[in-house]
Amino acid sequence: MKKVFHFAAPREKYHCDAAILWCFDNRFELGFRKFLKRLGVMNSDPIKIAGGAKVLASAEREADREFVLEQIRKSMRLHGTRRVILMLHSDCGAYGGLAGGFAGDAAAEARHHERELQHAATNLSAKIPGIIVEGYFVDFEGIWDAEIATATTDLAKAV
Repeated sequence: MKKVFHFAAPREKYHCDAAILWCFDNRFELGFRKFLKRLGVMNSDPIKIAGGAKVLASAEREADREFVLEQIRKSMRLHGTRRVILMLHSDCGAYGGLAGGFAGDAAAEARHHERELQHAATNLSAKIPGIIVEGYFVDFEGIWDAEIATATTDLAKAV
């Protein structure tokens, strides 16, 4: 092999602030990364798949959901993760896009994604009791809190 780029990375094992389940649509990458930094998430285990949290709310195949759950479990085991941040975004192709999936109705899309985030959080908490879950919807104007953290944290304590 031939070295083509040099950099120095820490050799120590790191503690993960959160596993992030988000879509691979790059339009929202910069804004969401800045938001994560504001939340104090410096070390994350990103899980980027088409549709992001959709796989936990309304997976097309159960095997896809199980794969993502196993990735979260590995993040917990390898990096001490106790928090998962779920993300859905506007105009997501996995949902048919804003025009195709919601007839251009941004409010209907936001309401739908809020329900999806809540459903994803409930499913995640049921499969991995005790995990802290947060959910965010990202559109072209900002990031919206689905306000699921308290409900899922309380649910996890009750299990």
